[in-house]
Amino acid sequence: MKRLLELYQRWSGAQAAGVEQLPAAGSNRVYYRIAADDGSTVIGAIGTSRDENHAFIYLSRHFAQRQLPVPAVLAVDDDELRYIVADLGSETLFHALSGGREAGGRYNQYEKQLLVKTIRALPNIQMRGARGLEWEQCYPQPEFDENSVLFDLNYFKYCFLKPTDLDFHELKLEANFRLFAKDLVAEKYDSFMYRDFQARNVMLDAQGNPYFIDYQGGRKGPFYYDLASFLWQASAKYSHKLRRELIYQYYDSLKDYTEVPSVRHFVDRLSLFVLFRTLQVLGAYGLRGYFERKKHFIDSIPYAMQNLRELLKLNVFPYPYLMDVLRRMTELPQFTRIDQPAVNRTDGYKTTTTNVYEANPQDGPATFSKYDGKGPLVVKVFSFSYHKGIPADDSGNGGGYVFDCRSTHNPGRYEPYKKLTGLDEPVIRFLEDDGEILTFLDSVYKLADTHVSRYLQRGFTSLMFSFGCTGGQHRSVYAAQHLAEHIHQKYHVEVRVCHREQGISFVLKD
Repeated sequence: MKRLLELYQRWSGAQAAGVEQLPAAGSNRVYYRIAADDGSTVIGAIGTSRDENHAFIYLSRHFAQRQLPVPAVLAVDDDELRYIVADLGSETLFHALSGGREAGGRYNQYEKQLLVKTIRALPNIQMRGARGLEWEQCYPQPEFDENSVLFDLNYFKYCFLKPTDLDFHELKLEANFRLFAKDLVAEKYDSFMYRDFQARNVMLDAQGNPYFIDYQGGRKGPFYYDLASFLWQASAKYSHKLRRELIYQYYDSLKDYTEVPSVRHFVDRLSLFVLFRTLQVLGAYGLRGYFERKKHFIDSIPYAMQNLRELLKLNVFPYPYLMDVLRRMTELPQFTRIDQPAVNRTDGYKTTTTNVYEANPQDGPATFSKYDGKGPLVVKVFSFSYHKGIPADDSGNGGGYVFDCRSTHNPGRYEPYKKLTGLDEPVIRFLEDDGEILTFLDSVYKLADTHVSRYLQRGFTSLMFSFGCTGGQHRSVYAAQHLAEHIHQKYHVEVRVCHREQGISFVLKD
């Protein structure tokens, strides 16, 4: 935060008059609304991935040169872990459409107008945004390809299909996956694939005009993907009639930017991407819902399954074994009633509602500390340099561990890595290819899991882990970041991360 405010002061020439942290999104980036004395505001961002930040900054500047509706980049710190952009306000398309969603998909005229404006603006960023774009700047890869398709199809298989315990022939399914992947990438397009085009990533100005954000995962790819992603969003509940109208509006707008295929060809190709996107979404819902037990994702599964049923009725997909598996999956008892509360549907899934942290009778009463029974647990994870001392524990608890990472191979000894940190991809690859840090963390995870489980059981409020190395830049940062993500993903507790010597602090929470 300190370095972000220093960046703001260098850019504006004055200290910030006020700072407000914005609600957390799906990524590890933390956003702040920074106010000046005259009441004007900008948005400051702190990210943990330099490569991801770099992609966003590059794309934003490129799109701005193409005069596309994106936030202007105002200032960037030297390491690209912090940046400042124009404030587009707080009104998202997702929020503006809430009335229609809550009415079961009955959108009023104003909401439909917002959808039409947005869908007609999409080809603008896809086609004009692609002109002159240096694809190698995209993150994490420059182009939508067969390998990325197969990754997502197998993500669906392992995170959603297999946990249903449905019988299927793995090799036959894999063969259909490969055919499907080849078909999806069969046609090449010089267009920008937004990748995460959804109502939450569209901001609206006072006149309801759309501005686009969160495109840092975009790459070269087919324009069909974004249309499918937007119109078949599981919880949006768009009617068939509204979808047809929006597809027409998109197709009509696309004509202004490129030569379009025939309507029949366009619809056939779109259907392939709708099926792919639906399986991709189910894979994500399986991981986040049935494994990580996040209610929002569990509740969304019935709507995605309904989308899948409607697709299967088309009988247009040339993958007979995949279609057979999907039909049998939609007929499973846990998926046959869309009105049944999804959070209670656990039959067919290897999940449990049992509290795994219930006290064992042999533990005795939890009365050994004044911190018992207070909850909820907050875990703090630090990286630091031993030259500057071990981080102080301000909780009064004193619980936790300090780990010395100096026994592992140090990338800081080599010139290419000296200006990077344990959050940067080259350093991550160095450490993981070397392997010593992975063996070190295996032991750390075992200790941490035992400690977090018991602290949850007893209702303790604070637990602290600190990782030290020579400069607090490479090994300690990598280890602290990975332990923080491990604890957050496994136990869903709030984790406060502080890479002290890098001036980076953020919070992981559901």
